[in-house]
Amino acid sequence: MSSSLLRRILLPTRKPKPDSTHSIASASLTTVSSPPPDHSNPTPSDPLISDAVSILTHHRSKSRWSTLRSLNPSGFTPSQFSEITLRLRNNPHLSLRFFLFTRRHSLCPHDIGSCSTLIHILARSRLKTDARDVIRLALRLAGGDEEEDRVSRVFRSLIKSYNRCGSAPFVFDLLIKSCLDSKEIDGAVMVMRKLRSRGIDLQISTCNALISEVSRRRDASKGYKLYREVFGLDGAKAKAKIKPNVNTFNSMMVSFYREGETEMVERIWKEMEEECSPNGYSYSVLMEAYCSRGMMMEAEKVWEEMNVHDVVAYNTMIGGLCSNLELTKAKKLFDGMRTKGIECTSLTYDHLINGYCKVGDVDSAMVVYKEMKRKGFEAEGLTIEALVVRLCDNDEHRAVEAAEIVKEAVRESEFCPSRKCYELLIKRLCEEWKMERALNIQAEMVGRGFKPCQETYKAFIDGYGKAGDEETSSLLAIELAESLKLRAEEEEKEK
Repeated sequence: MSSSLLRRILLPTRKPKPDSTHSIASASLTTVSSPPPDHSNPTPSDPLISDAVSILTHHRSKSRWSTLRSLNPSGFTPSQFSEITLRLRNNPHLSLRFFLFTRRHSLCPHDIGSCSTLIHILARSRLKTDARDVIRLALRLAGGDEEEDRVSRVFRSLIKSYNRCGSAPFVFDLLIKSCLDSKEIDGAVMVMRKLRSRGIDLQISTCNALISEVSRRRDASKGYKLYREVFGLDGAKAKAKIKPNVNTFNSMMVSFYREGETEMVERIWKEMEEECSPNGYSYSVLMEAYCSRGMMMEAEKVWEEMNVHDVVAYNTMIGGLCSNLELTKAKKLFDGMRTKGIECTSLTYDHLINGYCKVGDVDSAMVVYKEMKRKGFEAEGLTIEALVVRLCDNDEHRAVEAAEIVKEAVRESEFCPSRKCYELLIKRLCEEWKMERALNIQAEMVGRGFKPCQETYKAFIDGYGKAGDEETSSLLAIELAESLKLRAEEEEKEK
């Protein structure tokens, strides 16, 4: 968008007086009060400004900063800084270094106005990251307890200095994204509305970021409502010139899926088909929504509609089939995936292992787990615990095998077993008379801050009793009784 268009849109609708200036700074925004006049503006002939500019542009980098401090040890006012920076506008990197220099040595009490000047200069030179850093500083300098007031002050300042700095319209996109970085969502929405009310559209990436953040921090329905507002879909007087893209719809689909609103996922899918073509990720989200509701026939239809199946699509479908206990189909997809040369991920193996554990096929789960380890992947904690449960519940006395898996996972992937996992291992090892191994597990359990419970004591008491060590069994029974007595006394004191 050209700056002339931006000026034209932001001007009042009434004709200006003969002596008025057509500029963005003179715009009368109905929802924003005018900032107070700045009486500290330096005159163009201020010798300090000219000398500072000369030092910055003509001195060598090693000497310019010490010379600049010698020139004016007391520093610069925000208005002087703005004037100097304006004269350096064609060298934005030098402007930024000058700003950082004044900040580092406390040579300027920067305010919103001085920050705005630098923001414009950085924005027009496409130094977006640096511009957003300065915007966040300006938001902090704006002060006040009300979020919208802080953002409004910065917004007014950027408008006031827009034309003088020869800025670019997407400076307001940077403001909105910076507000989102600072979690000032209401302020970001306010800026969007002020611009939309004058027919100024944001970049599509900004629209998507705003909708996504509102969906994530508020809820998906509020994000969807904002989407319709941003793109002028609810009878707005000024229709948006930009259109939502596939990323817009994908973001909303994911938000509704996370909240369990799978019907809304289908609705947004239909809206997307009217505006743009879905991509592979879109199909995967829709499949995941169907899988989560057990609608595998619908998920398989979506799979068949896809032209290309990538690893995300395969993982989504395999995970859905495993969750719905259709392991034969899942294994077939897994084999087809490898036949087509698509590399599996750790998630692929996690899905299969958990699926086999759910149907009680621990042998197949172990085959997949061993292949996963050979490929160099690490299983998720929940996958490890699912294996442990199935091995411990097996009639073939495989508690030692389960303990080895846990030991290996702790050593190689910093896996942290849960209390339930520890207690199950100890119980099964004691039942199999593997008392030394059970003691090692119990010591590790205590080392991680889990105190042994009554069930753990009973497992050791029964284990030593069956192993013929009545003395140790009796001592543990006494220790358990004392422990229970002490715990009861502590609970009584708390009452």
